[in-house]
Amino acid sequence: MLYSVVVPVYNSAGMLDELYNRIKAVFESVIREDFELILVDDFSKDDSFSVMKRLGEMDGRVKYIRLARNHGQQKAVLCGIEHTSGDYVITMDDDLQHPPEEIPKLIAKMESDPDIDVVIGMYDSKKHNGIRLLGTKMLDGLSNIAFKKNKDLKLTSFRLMKSFVADNLSEVNLKAPTVGHCLLMVDGNMVNTLVHHDARGEGKSGYSFKKLVRAFMANLYSNSDLPLRFIGSIGTTSFVVSMVLIIYYLIKYFGGHVGVSGFTTLVILVLLMNGLSLFSVGIMGRYLMLAINEIKRLPKYTVKEKNVDKKRSTD
Repeated sequence: MLYSVVVPVYNSAGMLDELYNRIKAVFESVIREDFELILVDDFSKDDSFSVMKRLGEMDGRVKYIRLARNHGQQKAVLCGIEHTSGDYVITMDDDLQHPPEEIPKLIAKMESDPDIDVVIGMYDSKKHNGIRLLGTKMLDGLSNIAFKKNKDLKLTSFRLMKSFVADNLSEVNLKAPTVGHCLLMVDGNMVNTLVHHDARGEGKSGYSFKKLVRAFMANLYSNSDLPLRFIGSIGTTSFVVSMVLIIYYLIKYFGGHVGVSGFTTLVILVLLMNGLSLFSVGIMGRYLMLAINEIKRLPKYTVKEKNVDKKRSTD
């Protein structure tokens, strides 16, 4: 069995040796399975890539990828996933907050039920700062609403997934992808398991409040039609209210309760045009979201297992 461990790297030169040694020790002494370590340098400003190259030359199981510009953690993770060849794929951070010694817990949970496709580490106690915790809570709330995520399922970047899930993730084409949300799109058999969360090895997190808010909004606009659905609901409600008010003012007019000439006509025209305008915006929004979803090139379906290989002939 081959496990692919994907680690996005950004300015972590001082932690990579320890990370490699601990991952190696866990797989050789505890798990006793083959592994490959895929390090993705997200345009680091320090000597991270030099350390990665040295580790790769020292151990052939260490693979490295250097991105030509900074694309962000999520795209770096997806890049690493696209280059995996293992039966299982593990994703974890480079700052030692995900202890490699906790990987056996993910594997044990996966092996406990053959129907489980993804195991996500749920932290016993988070060692993030207050801003990071707030941002995480916001994104979790977004997932609950926009993706109908089970509120008891916690999304973190410490994950173990089967290879078919990784293959389908590689097909997702979003401008602002978030691996956790992409997983919700391609698989429904995800569970949590409790893991320890360590303090950051060195330095400070690169997630400022501004970046967290930007990530939150990018996820909202790129991965959810919630804003369009909200506008559509307002449009439909406005149209219905307008029709009710038009009927009300017509009844008053024919009942002789309107004394100002032209008042009823003006009110009806205003209500009708506003209601139709908002209703039309809602309809266009739905069509726009359908077009956007086509452009995203999301997988049509996710196949977990099959015994059919031949494709339908197009001749």
